[in-house]
Amino acid sequence: MSAGRPGTTAAPPVPASTDPFGAPVPQRHPGGSGPVRGDGTTTRTRAARRWRAVRWVVALLLLGAFVTLLLALLRPPSSDVPFAPDAAGPDGSRAVAQILGHHGVHVTYTRSAEDAARRATASTTLAVLPGDTTGDDLSDADLRLLAGTDADLAILGPSDASLTALAPELTWGYGGGFVTTSSASCSDPDARAAGTITSAGGGLTALDPGDPGVTTCFPPEAAERGTGSYAVVDGARRVAVLDDPAIATNAHLAEAGNAALVLRMLGRDAELVWLVPERDRAADASGTTGVAALLPPGSGAVAAWLLVVAAVAVVWRGRRLGPLVPEDLPVVVRASEATRGRGRLYRAGGSRGHAAAGLRAATASRLGTRLGVPAGAAPDALVDAVVRATGRPATDVHGLLYGPPPPDDAALLTLARHLDDLESEVRP
Repeated sequence: MSAGRPGTTAAPPVPASTDPFGAPVPQRHPGGSGPVRGDGTTTRTRAARRWRAVRWVVALLLLGAFVTLLLALLRPPSSDVPFAPDAAGPDGSRAVAQILGHHGVHVTYTRSAEDAARRATASTTLAVLPGDTTGDDLSDADLRLLAGTDADLAILGPSDASLTALAPELTWGYGGGFVTTSSASCSDPDARAAGTITSAGGGLTALDPGDPGVTTCFPPEAAERGTGSYAVVDGARRVAVLDDPAIATNAHLAEAGNAALVLRMLGRDAELVWLVPERDRAADASGTTGVAALLPPGSGAVAAWLLVVAAVAVVWRGRRLGPLVPEDLPVVVRASEATRGRGRLYRAGGSRGHAAAGLRAATASRLGTRLGVPAGAAPDALVDAVVRATGRPATDVHGLLYGPPPPDDAALLTLARHLDDLESEVRP
């Protein structure tokens, strides 16, 4: 009771740290982990609780990133461009490029005819391979650039336009479309070293049958005289033409003498410029269109992996509880027992801040009801009402109702006793 009421003893003031203006200063945790909130937590404890909540999610994401990185590092650089020297698929030519590299031939891969023409010099072999299934992938301007170089040409699977512009001495011989195995049957050393090849091309023949500078090799059994799958034009520069580019792919290189012919055809010089013209960017040979055609190789596998990780996270962290069903309690629990049980839970968890907040909230609610202070009023309104009713200093009342949480159990018991004394001093 206040000093103005006889027969009562004034409650001892609650120690509180104040600034020069009398406002309470937030207390710090004895361990030095920062200011303590009303729920008894500090910056360190809140960070630890949040980390415990998300650590498995972080671990799963890190595991997914590690597996993705490991797959990317273990997988050798490769593309899916047909006839490309870095393509490891069945329709790629990576095997040819690696064998040439082991024998000292430097392979420069490009998809630009302009870049290929700039790199092709007199001591260079320029290999021209088709950029799509039809071979019609070089414009007239591109063909003029390639025809104007001084490099030896190695043309595999040319289109009609390419054959006319780059090897005008040659023309197509027979239909093709079926795989045949044929022998060299000519004096060209590269063809004789190969012996036999497999080809499904249309065959090549000299535009002028009497031209001594044209040599045709590997004629099929039913082909006309002077027709073959491989032709060489000797002039100001050497032009070697192979009617079927599939001979140089990983899938068919090991058949018959294909490897010997392709390697000797492309490896005559120490520098090899490998041109696979750029295909239509809007649609590639597989029919992919739109944004999907612009994505890098392997994007589908990465997207599928991310979907699997997301699905696992949803199943793991998602709530699997059904709708709430009201159910009568099997026994009646006394309010005192529920209060003791909650107190034991607070004590077991060291939640002195929660316990103190509950005591203060209940005291403030009862004091507000007695003094006619609405529940939604500001704390200062309730403090002023209690000060007028008890005569206590405003700093003491504010510290009891809204001060920092107690640092230990003894302080919590002291706070509970002082709140009970404060409430006993206020009468309706």
